[in-house]
Amino acid sequence: MTSSPHSIGKEQSIQKADEMMRKLGIRHLPILEGGKLIGLVSDRDIKMIEGFKDVDAKKLKLADMSITDVFTVSPSTPLDEVCATMAENKYGSAVVMDNEHLVGIFTWVDALRAMTDLLNTRLKK
Repeated sequence: MTSSPHSIGKEQSIQKADEMMRKLGIRHLPILEGGKLIGLVSDRDIKMIEGFKDVDAKKLKLADMSITDVFTVSPSTPLDEVCATMAENKYGSAVVMDNEHLVGIFTWVDALRAMTDLLNTRLKK
């Protein structure tokens, strides 16, 4: 899990989110309004939207295009449960919330790292 993940405000443009993700080397950005999670945007979402001829990435706001049904978990949710839900629903990430506060983001890359750790340490003979 990435602790203290970066986030962005809903009034920011798609272009701003794209620039931020590229600069930080991340692929998912939780969208906040007044500190409250209201959505999620991924680099894949942005690429799709930017592919439309009529879209001006400088003008279109994240509030107009983000995913609002975000998969969230608590810090105490078992890892196997998080991974199973992500796999079953083909989610790219889980936003980790503690008492309605953003505390982390868990991606499929994090899941692969955890599996690698498991295979290299616990299952290796």
